[in-house]
Amino acid sequence: MIDDVFVIIPAYNEATVLRSTIQSLIDVNMKIVVVDDNSKDETWSILQNLPVYALRHVINLGQGAALQTGMTFALVKGAQIIVHFDADGQHRAKDIETMIEPILRGEADVVLGSRFLRKEDAFEIPFSRRVTLRVAVLVNGIFTGLWLTDAHNGFRALSREAAGQIHLYENRFAHASEILNQIHHLGLRYVERPTTIEYSEYSRAKGQSLWNAFNILIDILLRKVFK
Repeated sequence: MIDDVFVIIPAYNEATVLRSTIQSLIDVNMKIVVVDDNSKDETWSILQNLPVYALRHVINLGQGAALQTGMTFALVKGAQIIVHFDADGQHRAKDIETMIEPILRGEADVVLGSRFLRKEDAFEIPFSRRVTLRVAVLVNGIFTGLWLTDAHNGFRALSREAAGQIHLYENRFAHASEILNQIHHLGLRYVERPTTIEYSEYSRAKGQSLWNAFNILIDILLRKVFK
């Protein structure tokens, strides 16, 4: 891995799994920025004993805001590539090399992870979530102009230039669609790369429901109306 790849982890009440998630990134020599979004558990205490940049919001702002805080910090620190990585242990650190390759080759500004490019990855997705994601793909295509194979996959890689142009205003889960909308309007080059999601009982319990997906749609519509 190159030295100026920074991995941003937004974290809210992730004490149960955060240490193991971070350790997997330490093992592949990543520079890690964890943004604790005012967790109520031991998340912040755990970060004090780990070799990471630990940032903390004084109030809970949401995942989108945590990602923006992390990206701003990483850019100041000289990041050339920024990777978004979930705290709950679903993503595999070894997939980062595949994710950043198109950026290193100058072929893309943004790389988006997809669970649907390989049949074996899609098969691992719980059926109800698979249905929700298919609906979200359609909604994203209509409202963002990007027709992808996956939706709300938190595994992304951005070049320094792309990260510097993208500014997240959707503090909560609608930020995933907002990123796609900005990619489209900024004319950034993007590609998808296959990613394996490792579902556990913990991550399944935290997954978005169809109702949450509906709330995200409302957020997108309101943003467009009052923009």
